[in-house]
Amino acid sequence: MISKRAFLTGLAASAVAGPALAQTQTVPASLAANAKPIDAAERLARIDKLQGLMQAQGIAALLVEFGSTLDYFTGIQWWTSERVTAAVLPAKGAAIIVTPAFEEPSVRETLQIEADVRPWNEHENPEALIVQALKDRGFTSGRIAIEPDVRFFIVDALKAQSPAYELVSGQGLVNACRQIKSPAELALIQVANDITIAALRQVHSAVKAGMTSHDISTLMNQATVALGGAPEFSMVLLNEASAYPHGSKQAQTVREGSVILMDCGCSVHGYESDISRSWVYGEPSAKQRKVWETVKRGQEIALAAARSGVPVGSIDDAVRTYYEKEGWGPGYRLPGLSHRTGHGIGMDGHESPYLVHSDLTPLAAGMCFSDEPGLYIPGEFGIRLEDCWHMTEAGPKLFTPLARSIDDPI
Repeated sequence: MISKRAFLTGLAASAVAGPALAQTQTVPASLAANAKPIDAAERLARIDKLQGLMQAQGIAALLVEFGSTLDYFTGIQWWTSERVTAAVLPAKGAAIIVTPAFEEPSVRETLQIEADVRPWNEHENPEALIVQALKDRGFTSGRIAIEPDVRFFIVDALKAQSPAYELVSGQGLVNACRQIKSPAELALIQVANDITIAALRQVHSAVKAGMTSHDISTLMNQATVALGGAPEFSMVLLNEASAYPHGSKQAQTVREGSVILMDCGCSVHGYESDISRSWVYGEPSAKQRKVWETVKRGQEIALAAARSGVPVGSIDDAVRTYYEKEGWGPGYRLPGLSHRTGHGIGMDGHESPYLVHSDLTPLAAGMCFSDEPGLYIPGEFGIRLEDCWHMTEAGPKLFTPLARSIDDPI
């Protein structure tokens, strides 16, 4: 199984066979050179917060498998396979790591906290090891929270090992920790956004007639790597494909009057950016200008609606009220805005909470979101502008300035 990151890293590595940025362009030095990764002290503080929440809610432990939450608490960077590598984060005491014996050295390479590592051999049962670890900590029964990415076969095996435990969702615990970003996290998200906007600026000036989506995406990956970011995605939608938020398989090339929609992001020490820019190659039509300006106004309305304590979904509502007055929609209907106004962002490109009508999470300082109220006209074109922001006590603060105009979009 290959991850999106690995796939896009491969694209970047293969870019030597594709177009290159002009020799005359000056590529800045790595913007990530001074970025500081999350240290062990912060990860331990996260676990301390988690343990306080679990004790208050009568939960004995949180079980975490592969993915960003495992990295968030322990530093371990691991992938999915048929073999179980997981962390048991008990309500008291040090973390317990269960992993195949032959993987232990590799797991320890990224483990950043003191932990009780319990390896298992191929003939052994990792779920039995998890249950034994809980018993060793004095938790012979009680509620065990399961992080959402833990696979069903593990949950099922835990039930078979010991019916004394009640398995419950760990989503609320994880959200309570991860939704509010620390200053160190905000700094890494800032660097990732700085890299992506700088790369977009380079690519914008390099786009030529006849280029394909792949050509432009290759340039974006090259620029991102040169600036010190790890490419996560570089989606390029041309012409009619821009009317579909995640594109089309139909081949498209740049021509006079083409709408070019780029949605790109990178990772810096595990934290992500997500920026979209749309413009027209050549002279925009009156309709293209009008739609672009409407989306820009939608972004501004989203930020104006961001006030501490309001349900995050009300930001989505504010944008749709404006769009409907302009003749779009109604609601999520096309032509109009068919997706949410934004999503949380941090270690995952999309994470809770979401700027969508049904999300009642109160907006709080430290939360980070995208602001991307695009408009899409099937069969014609779409415009999406996207910048990320975080909430402060004084109001929303952008990581990157909003696009200036359709003629100067970066």
